[in-house]
Amino acid sequence: MRKLLILLATLLTAGHVAAAEMGDDGLHKAAWMHDTFKDLRDDLAEANAEGKRLMILIEQRGCIYCRKMHEEVYPTPKIDALLNERFFVIQMNMFGDTEVTDFDGESLSEKDAVSKWGAIFTPTMIFLPEEVPEGVSAAKAAVVTMPGAFEKGTTYNLLNWVLEKGYAGDEPFQKYHARNLGSWK
Repeated sequence: MRKLLILLATLLTAGHVAAAEMGDDGLHKAAWMHDTFKDLRDDLAEANAEGKRLMILIEQRGCIYCRKMHEEVYPTPKIDALLNERFFVIQMNMFGDTEVTDFDGESLSEKDAVSKWGAIFTPTMIFLPEEVPEGVSAAKAAVVTMPGAFEKGTTYNLLNWVLEKGYAGDEPFQKYHARNLGSWK
């Protein structure tokens, strides 16, 4: 009986990545998140050195949409693999007090940085280019800012569109997404 239960549990979880743990700050902590000093120029340099794209993920304690993403979307194997292998993700607490140094050199708390960037919803994903000019904030440098919780297909396609630099072309994300609707499966 015990062997049957173990086999059943293995079959049910096969091909599925576990949801992120909850941190002391009440935010989900996924394996693909990087714990840094939140100096965005340093984080960008580290992302570039690893051949990854820098993504800022803004979340807050008790966010039902963040929970949805961490429980239903991010653990999808293809999405989890992209986040692990191709993105350097820095988490920001919408109401946090940890110091952040923006690309423009300004040092401020997470909550003040989030306010400065105009983010009013969680989760919000901010994708940065490989190079950010001097004196430019994260919000101004962003190639894509995506507020909200989305389904697996939309999230997967967004990540790929950023990696393919679709934002620099003439095909808007909505058309790219429509063209690639079933690609995440």
